[in-house]
Amino acid sequence: MAFGITYVSIPPIIELARVKGLYDMPNGRTSHIHATPYLGGVAVFTGLILSTIVIASIGFIQDLSYVIAGLIIILFVGLKDDMLIINPNKKLAGQLIASGIIVVMGDIRIDHFHGVLGFEAIPYFASIMFTIFVFIVIINGLNLIDGIDGLASGVGILIAITFGIWFTMADIVSYSVMSFSLAGSLIAFFYFNVFSKKNKIFLGDAGSLIIGFTTAVITVQFLENQTYATDYAIVHSAPAVAFGILIVPLYDTLRVFILRISQGRSPFSADRQHIHHVLLDLGFSHLRATMILLSSNLFFIILSISLQKIGYMNLIILQLFLATVSSFLAVWLLKRKRNKVFSRKQPESKHVELFKSTPADVCFENDKKLSDKTKKMRFLKILNV
Repeated sequence: MAFGITYVSIPPIIELARVKGLYDMPNGRTSHIHATPYLGGVAVFTGLILSTIVIASIGFIQDLSYVIAGLIIILFVGLKDDMLIINPNKKLAGQLIASGIIVVMGDIRIDHFHGVLGFEAIPYFASIMFTIFVFIVIINGLNLIDGIDGLASGVGILIAITFGIWFTMADIVSYSVMSFSLAGSLIAFFYFNVFSKKNKIFLGDAGSLIIGFTTAVITVQFLENQTYATDYAIVHSAPAVAFGILIVPLYDTLRVFILRISQGRSPFSADRQHIHHVLLDLGFSHLRATMILLSSNLFFIILSISLQKIGYMNLIILQLFLATVSSFLAVWLLKRKRNKVFSRKQPESKHVELFKSTPADVCFENDKKLSDKTKKMRFLKILNV
């Protein structure tokens, strides 16, 4: 249902964007060259919310009422940022309000560390603060990878389907519905964003924030419901498995933040150091770069689920090692490519080298009245250039 609603709603939304002039214009940092409508988030929101409300029974709607309220706030924050470019602090404030509604009023929070770093149950206030922090990290992680066609939506599809399968196994119907509704909406959007030439559309900040917010909700619910899951639905090393499921947005955000801080810049400053930018600079198309990263994310999902019993610390170390090696390899290949291009530009013609080693001024040192340009032209004529 979510797929159908989103698919049908995108063409009229694109037409509205064209009438109102709501385009994402190319600039020095973007990787697209044509003005493109950026209201894809509205279509994703419509498909996600309507299908969730219609499919879920009335008994589960109360369970999701605070989630829906948070999503509405996130939608308006994202739309305002798309249209007016709001102050980053105001954008963060909107995220904090939406997250606070979920965590405090909806009581959707992490209250147990499951032995991570030796911690088990955590105090109520610490639980609220930590869960809101997790929300902000995940929301902005998905927002930051929305730099090439299909990446944020593709990663969102993988995450939503993975968690949706688990919620179905654990018989948690409301979040199973929400997960698969998100996946359906994003699959419809993915088609228009990646493959449609006539009706191409971007997520915009509204779309990427909605993906991030919904992902944060289902991630926290995945972690918290391990305590109540039936035996066959229990996931060992759940925090590490969740990290593996979200590896692309979380690791890339961690990586660029460390790089920016090490370069003496704000971690929130804009640049082209994200891994998708590295792949583009290596010569990959948007589609190939997206498929490489989606394949990598899928690999980490399978790896994390398969090795969940080796312990959360061992699994996280393995995940970080493989992700770091992969990213360093991509950066090394980029530097190697740039060095080759630079070295090709270095050699100059023998005439230019001769010109440098034998200045024209020497040949015409007695003709003081000749201009430098005339001297050089005569000198080149002598060399039969």
